[in-house]
Amino acid sequence: MPERLDLNADLGESYGWYRFGVDTELMGLITSANVACGFHAGDSRTMRTTVELAVDNGVRVGAHMGLPDRLGFGRREIEISGQDAYDYSLHQIGALDAFVRRSGATLQHIKPHGALYMMASRDPEIADGIARAAAEHHPGIAVYALPGSALVKAADSHGLPVVGEFFADRPYVEGQVVMFGWTLEQVGPPEQVAARVATMLDSGADVGTVCVHTDTPDAVAMVSAVRAMLVARGIEVTPP
Repeated sequence: MPERLDLNADLGESYGWYRFGVDTELMGLITSANVACGFHAGDSRTMRTTVELAVDNGVRVGAHMGLPDRLGFGRREIEISGQDAYDYSLHQIGALDAFVRRSGATLQHIKPHGALYMMASRDPEIADGIARAAAEHHPGIAVYALPGSALVKAADSHGLPVVGEFFADRPYVEGQVVMFGWTLEQVGPPEQVAARVATMLDSGADVGTVCVHTDTPDAVAMVSAVRAMLVARGIEVTPP
């Protein structure tokens, strides 16, 4: 049983006139924010205001890099090379880091979004491109990744610390996360989400952070339930 655990959420996904997610409500409950960097979602103003909101709430900030696919919200796979993954990642990490530095904070971590996250979990070349970009821009930055994935190995090879991630609001089948194509029945109500995290903790999994997505219905109640369960178990909710 870990003594401490991070709670993260994917935020900053509004764009222009479009408002998306429950960022303000979640900021008071999480300890790390993965902020969209403009490829799959977000824009300059949203990056600035989301970083400001996180800093004001004492929440650590990470770059949430996605594929250049706004129409698909970065959840559709696109054929890319390892060099593409490097270029996309360096572009987005650098963009968000400018807003983080401007707010007097330090970029804590990186975490690919959606399809890029899953592609990096299984494809060593894509994983290496992401890790190489992160290491060159910000040596020693943490990488949020699925335990045992190709991204974990790539981060290790570039000397980057890894924080194993578990998805509270996604079903797991035979130990594998179902990132896309799930149903609300599979996710379950907040108490089931908290129970899913508790089961993971009891299994001894190498996890340092738990994610709930801002676009999942009842996201605020889910994070609240998970946080309450952790506190009841004497686990400190804190950044990694």
